[in-house]
Amino acid sequence: MNLRVGDLVEVRSEAEILATLDERGELESLPFMPEMLAFCGRRMTVHKVAHKLCDTISRSGMRRMERAVHLTGARCDGGGHGGCQTACSLYWKEAWLKRVEPGTPQAPAVPEERLLKLVEAHTRKGEDAYSCQATELLRAAPVCLPFRDLGQYVTDVRSGNAGVLATVRTFLVGLFNRFQDVSKKVLPRRLWIRGGLRWGFVQGRAGRVTPTGSLDLRPGELVRIKSKDEILDTLNDDLLNRGLGFEEEMARYCGRTARVRARVERCLDEKTGRMLTMKSPCIILDDLVCEGVYNANCPREFVPFWREIWLERVPAGGEAP
Repeated sequence: MNLRVGDLVEVRSEAEILATLDERGELESLPFMPEMLAFCGRRMTVHKVAHKLCDTISRSGMRRMERAVHLTGARCDGGGHGGCQTACSLYWKEAWLKRVEPGTPQAPAVPEERLLKLVEAHTRKGEDAYSCQATELLRAAPVCLPFRDLGQYVTDVRSGNAGVLATVRTFLVGLFNRFQDVSKKVLPRRLWIRGGLRWGFVQGRAGRVTPTGSLDLRPGELVRIKSKDEILDTLNDDLLNRGLGFEEEMARYCGRTARVRARVERCLDEKTGRMLTMKSPCIILDDLVCEGVYNANCPREFVPFWREIWLERVPAGGEAP
């Protein structure tokens, strides 16, 4: 379909989508999930072209995805997966969409019970584990996409995922990070740049035991993300605070204000599909996502989880986002 960012599409009917799926409720190893049924028949715009993704399961780097997009506002609500609160951006195969022109009549939505039964039957991996798009991405995107493949950056620009300057910046960041990785292997420490850290220069300072903090934040409250220096003091050598990671992409938001969207207590482990219950809830902030600036323009747009110790309340009447 050669879709681009901003194109108007209509999600096909349940019967049409059912005709594209195999006996596991998948197309090209990508599951169609129960949470996606609510979008059938709706008209939406392409938010990003999902021609690649970052591997967060085996950490193999970027992987190639074929014929898929992300749609504006289409995130998983976890309703079919035990209430998972990760809020992943859903993948839509082009076969599940059709291009439409503004003003053309919209077909009425017609439920298809067989589709619901099929996708619900395959959301479980066992008694205590689930299957979803995130857990199956290594099968849906089996081919690694090396950094040196310049075609991916051309696609970023042509698809509208990123502008030319942003893509050049992302490529240079990737080049720098690879130099850092190599220098730590072959050069003496005294010749390392900024200690061999990757771009963004995030290094934990807390030691083995990381501190905790609680603000009892509630949806709608206004908060400010603390400075990078303050957050580094809460991280161990693996950039974790009590098991939750803080990454270079998140450091880009330090000092920003945002509103609390939700408290996160449950999320799926992508490797095992098991539901994880957090010992202390994390926070999701409105409109803050991983933009892939330091990671090859990855279009997945993860929603970061924030520890409350990384945030501070903004008094009533304070600066709005």
